[in-house]
Amino acid sequence: MEPAPVHRPVYAREMSELEHDVLEMASHAEAMVTKAVDALQRLDVVSAREVMRDDDEIDIKEIAVEQRCLRLLALQQPMAADLREIGTVIRIITDIERVGDLAVDLAKITLKIDRELGATDYVDIPLMANAARQMLRLATQSFVKKDTSTIHEILDTEDRVDEMYRSLRGQVFDYMLANPDQVVSAGWVLLAIHHVERIADHALNIAERVEFMVTGEVGRRRV
Repeated sequence: MEPAPVHRPVYAREMSELEHDVLEMASHAEAMVTKAVDALQRLDVVSAREVMRDDDEIDIKEIAVEQRCLRLLALQQPMAADLREIGTVIRIITDIERVGDLAVDLAKITLKIDRELGATDYVDIPLMANAARQMLRLATQSFVKKDTSTIHEILDTEDRVDEMYRSLRGQVFDYMLANPDQVVSAGWVLLAIHHVERIADHALNIAERVEFMVTGEVGRRRV
């Protein structure tokens, strides 16, 4: 048997605060993605630069949350389920921080395409980004609720994101053939689409980590 828990009210309060911090980080990252994709679609360099500045807040929050997790491990004698929960928080904030980094990368691409006098509105990147953001939202909500019932929806949405990625990539290749003078800027669009697909991958990572936290099983998939 596991030893009797000590200072459980303290642990519960700390975990509640950590959950709030994770939600706050995820909400900030999602807002960055929204602004970055909108800036990319409209080639709004002012908004793109704002996204780049916003990244510092997520980086600071990630360090603070990680330090609190380590303090919990050191001081609260966590049991097996607690260890999974704390470990999940540490892994989740890494994925969220990388989503923020990808939003910054999208913002930088906006600046590069603007300098090339290119275009982006010939592909529907916002549609793909909306699906990726939905995955991120569902995954972080499942963490707070400790509920794995949305894993199938997240997996289905990832399939749709992959389909959109392939479709948009084909549209960019067609655009390159029709507009050889825009090959450089279109190449940046290809990279932007890839970044959005990576955001969906990080959201799926979060969902899988939550599934392990709740069930203790790794890599379960729908039948």
